[in-house]
Amino acid sequence: MISVLILIVGVIFLVFGANFLVDGASVIAKKFNIPNIVIGLTIVAFGTSAPELVVNVISALNGHSAITLGNVIGSNIINIFIILGITALIYPLTVSRNTVRYEIPIALFSAILTFVLANDNRFFNGTKNILGRLDGSIFLFFFILFLGYNAYLTVTNREESELEVKNYTIPIACLVTLSGFALLVFGGKFIVDSAVNLARSFGISERIISVTVVSLGTSLPELATSVVAAFKKNTDIAIGNVVGSNIFNTLFILGISVVIAPIDIPASSNIDLILNIASALLLFIFVMKKQTLNRAHGLFFLTVYSVYLYSLFK
Repeated sequence: MISVLILIVGVIFLVFGANFLVDGASVIAKKFNIPNIVIGLTIVAFGTSAPELVVNVISALNGHSAITLGNVIGSNIINIFIILGITALIYPLTVSRNTVRYEIPIALFSAILTFVLANDNRFFNGTKNILGRLDGSIFLFFFILFLGYNAYLTVTNREESELEVKNYTIPIACLVTLSGFALLVFGGKFIVDSAVNLARSFGISERIISVTVVSLGTSLPELATSVVAAFKKNTDIAIGNVVGSNIFNTLFILGISVVIAPIDIPASSNIDLILNIASALLLFIFVMKKQTLNRAHGLFFLTVYSVYLYSLFK
């Protein structure tokens, strides 16, 4: 019971920490006349994925490789099957042409790349499956390319709009930023420690805890953003937030994690890796022709995840 409470506190710390970090850092950046484009591509984009990053870095440093991999892959699966499933039920999602043509295929490519790099004995005649520092460097290389694509897209397709930031003074902004960072660190540690304890208490693997409970907790910012966007009928934001987060999770967060500490890949993780590919592929198939994710698609996503969840705990 104590581990569950610590896990909940950790999730709360992560959510508030990410918000504080984005608010404070955005004010500081704005005060120093950093362009809105740069703030959006770095600070704001980092904000929703900060929980996954912090949890993964702490897991990597503490040698909990199952949590390191499971958190990223589980978050990606939840982002599509749960978050898009729920938001599509609230209001059908219209997808922009660029998202269909480029961003969803990039997310699918990232999922396939992860599966290939994680299966050394299948594709590279390796003696065991491991994601090493070279693999992490490959992820980060493609992430840099993705950032370049986003910068080009932002500059060429959209005029720079006024970015709304909090009315903080520099000292207050610095305090808020540091508080956000502290909450993220403590929240991440609480989540990792409680996840390990829960796995041991219930006799289940760290992998199952990480792809379900931990992943859902770290995906709360994306869930909140997409649900609010769906209610406001800002459907492009709802789906763009999820697809961008999946790319960010795989190429940047997993890349950083395995550069810090290589992780062994258990055979059971291939189920999650394949479902990760299937989620991106299904999303692409559903929106490819009509550029719309409707309520039937959303219900199908939720059903698939329910079957997956049942298979994990049966």
